[in-house]
Amino acid sequence: MIDTRTAPYAAFVLRLALGTMFIAHALLKIMVFTLPGTAQFFASVGFPGWLAYPTAFAELGGGLLLIVGVYPRLVAGALIPLLIGATTVHLGNGWSFTNANGGWEYPVFLVAAALVQLLIGDGAFALKPTTRKAK
Repeated sequence: MIDTRTAPYAAFVLRLALGTMFIAHALLKIMVFTLPGTAQFFASVGFPGWLAYPTAFAELGGGLLLIVGVYPRLVAGALIPLLIGATTVHLGNGWSFTNANGGWEYPVFLVAAALVQLLIGDGAFALKPTTRKAK
């Protein structure tokens, strides 16, 4: 049974956690590895190097949008392909993320978390876009 009184707050907590994770990963790409370094890594695992740039900015922007609650369902759904891409990088490394080069359980869990956000909805404290009613 879903507790409809607390479910919006659960969705809010999930939104904050996902948003924080996306921002942290974006800042890691931008500030620690640098975007050219991230592009080089992307190329080394078979992705086009230039894809590092839109990926980092999608993570940063998407994370911010999730935290403030602007179209969180849409944003979570749009970020799932990035998480699936991250999963493909780790598939050959085994289950545990503590394995050499990281395992696949963490990115798969994040795919599931983003899918839950997409399905559960915006949650509490989300900014709602204003819509006009037809006259």
